Amino acid sequence: MRKLEDLQLLIANSVDKLRYPDYPAELYEPISYILSLGGKRMRPALLLMACDLFGGDVEEALSPALAIEVFHNFTLMHDDIMDKAPIRRGKTTVHEKWNANVAILSGDVMLIEGYKLMMQVRENILRQVLDIFNDTAVGVCEGQQLDMTFESTNNIAIKEYINMIRLKTAVVLGGALKIGALIGKADIKDAELLCEFGEQIGIAFQLQDDILDVYGNPEKFGKQIGGDILSNKKTYLLIKALELAQGDYADELNKWLSISDFGSEKKVAAVTEIYNQVNVRAYAENEMQLYADKAFKALEKINLPEANKQYLRDFADGLLVREY
Repeated sequence: MRKLEDLQLLIANSVDKLRYPDYPAELYEPISYILSLGGKRMRPALLLMACDLFGGDVEEALSPALAIEVFHNFTLMHDDIMDKAPIRRGKTTVHEKWNANVAILSGDVMLIEGYKLMMQVRENILRQVLDIFNDTAVGVCEGQQLDMTFESTNNIAIKEYINMIRLKTAVVLGGALKIGALIGKADIKDAELLCEFGEQIGIAFQLQDDILDVYGNPEKFGKQIGGDILSNKKTYLLIKALELAQGDYADELNKWLSISDFGSEKKVAAVTEIYNQVNVRAYAENEMQLYADKAFKALEKINLPEANKQYLRDFADGLLVREY
């Protein structure tokens, strides 16, 4: 088995070798630009890892893995437009560096380029692979729309939130693993179980992210603590706190959600204190563990050597054990 870090490096080097036409420059330069911004390359590496787990040829899986990376960056380019985000990975976003119309059209081409790469699989699995890629792409779009809808919607249920993060985040992990497994000549049952493993771990990972945004160590977490609180983002913690809070705590929480003029540190401290009083962190950690357990149950059913299963367990543990 190749190490995950080696697979990520292989993807990074392969992304650097992707070439697009010089003309029209305004269409293709933004693609090369956003792909050059780096990132962990985790999603495409998972596709390669799945292929390797079943004894497949990693080189055969490289183009489809690059398709996942190009698709992922296409979604980031369009997300940045919708979020009006000025910065992506420490650099100016495409719509800010060029303009929104350029970013939209370049993103459209990226999606097509992703399909061209994904089609470079064996003929006997082409239809299956494209069906999975289609379902994954639609799921991500559905998840993004739900996330935007939730911004202006009250009374979001926990199950609705879980479904949103499954679509927006987890289906790409599951889809990448399923495609990689098929390229590695896994049978469809094992490929579907590996997909289930990826989706459940993806949900657990996002729940962990929600917890870390409030309770993480900013130096180890790598981003601002309390950002979700400041933006009133409907995370698991906020939705659960709204469900649990009563009396003065409910009034206080709703006050902080409604006012627009506030001190950042004061708001983060006040809302965090409400979370502490209703014990929302424990609920979130239990929910995270629930989905991690579902992932491991799916893993146990996969027809793989024990050493390969342990590789996946270690991967999941590494993903979910981040210091607070």
